[in-house]
Amino acid sequence: MANEAGQSRGSQTPALRVVFPPEMSGDIVSSPPAERRRLKRRLPPEVLTDAEVGALMEACGRYTPTAIRNRALIALLYRTGLRINEALSLYPKDLDLEGGSVRVLNGKGGKARTVGLDPGAAAVIQRWLGTRSQWLAPPVYPIVSGPPTGPQSGRARQCGLGIGSVAFGRSPVFCTHHGHPMAAAFVRRLLKRLARRAGIEKRVHAHGLRHTHAAQLRAEGVDIAIISKQLGHASITTTACYLDHLAPRAVIAAIRRRTWTGE
Repeated sequence: MANEAGQSRGSQTPALRVVFPPEMSGDIVSSPPAERRRLKRRLPPEVLTDAEVGALMEACGRYTPTAIRNRALIALLYRTGLRINEALSLYPKDLDLEGGSVRVLNGKGGKARTVGLDPGAAAVIQRWLGTRSQWLAPPVYPIVSGPPTGPQSGRARQCGLGIGSVAFGRSPVFCTHHGHPMAAAFVRRLLKRLARRAGIEKRVHAHGLRHTHAAQLRAEGVDIAIISKQLGHASITTTACYLDHLAPRAVIAAIRRRTWTGE
């Protein structure tokens, strides 16, 4: 539809076009988004040893609540292969430490599954749960006569509870002192800091602990169908590709069978 000046709506805002010579276009026009994404180098996974994971846990410390919590989180990631978001979404009701199982209600793709947990890791997590119950315990207010004043005033005095009681009932397994969920970004920074402290030269991250778990299960001869269920993969084919990427055993075995006498 034309306006009073005889221009169409599409021509009311003329486009500014600048044409560069062909020899200059390569210096000015940036790569398309898809090409820029392809240029990002994907680093290969690095599997940790038992000794390296032990050093990582020792770097946490042993006796403070945060040290006990961080050790338990590393133990869970290392011995179950859970994704970081799956681990941070767990609540105490999802753990059966005596029976050796962990229930993941919202895994990748919204799928639920139950994974196994060995007794050694269960003991580390049980220690954290005991510490957590004291860490998040509600404050206890003494019963006093007279009008309420100070921290005992208002609803806190009426209920005899503080914010700790709310966090105690609703907090995930791995939480802050105030009962808030831990952020995945914080855990990523934490693992890098612990790796430096432990003197580990490999890249250490939460998914690397998942890689380590999968590689160890394969080295122990665990059936690939069980590994697939433990990791929460959609199919055994996905698991096979995943494991071959981590530890190409067939390639290594074939090359090791070759002989050479040397010089």
